[in-house]
Amino acid sequence: MVKFATMVTALAVLGGCSGIVQDKENMLAAAGFAFKPADTPQKIAALHALPPHKFVRQTRNGQQVWIYADPTVCNCLYAGNEAAYDAYRHEVFEKHIADEQEMAASMNQDAAANISMDWGVWGGPWGPYGF
Repeated sequence: MVKFATMVTALAVLGGCSGIVQDKENMLAAAGFAFKPADTPQKIAALHALPPHKFVRQTRNGQQVWIYADPTVCNCLYAGNEAAYDAYRHEVFEKHIADEQEMAASMNQDAAANISMDWGVWGGPWGPYGF
């Protein structure tokens, strides 16, 4: 099981961050963030001035705006209000719980399938002490 988990982790890392970033961007769009392509030299320069793949909170016209810059996968940024950011964080939380439940179910299934105790080495089913 440990080898399997290590292999899955390695494959996820080797698969690149673009898959993880793409999932994040899909969640951003679903949460209500607006997609803004960097399609002019000025926008590209502004995009590269932001920290990549991180949220930045800014005030624009007196309102809080959350910006997520992606200069590597889509060459774009996502902009959303506080409600969009809250919805995104809720999606991330729900996904985390679902991922943990899936992992636990998989581990339980693997453990149940791999249990084959050789009680003979213990002197019978109750060990040498005859419990």
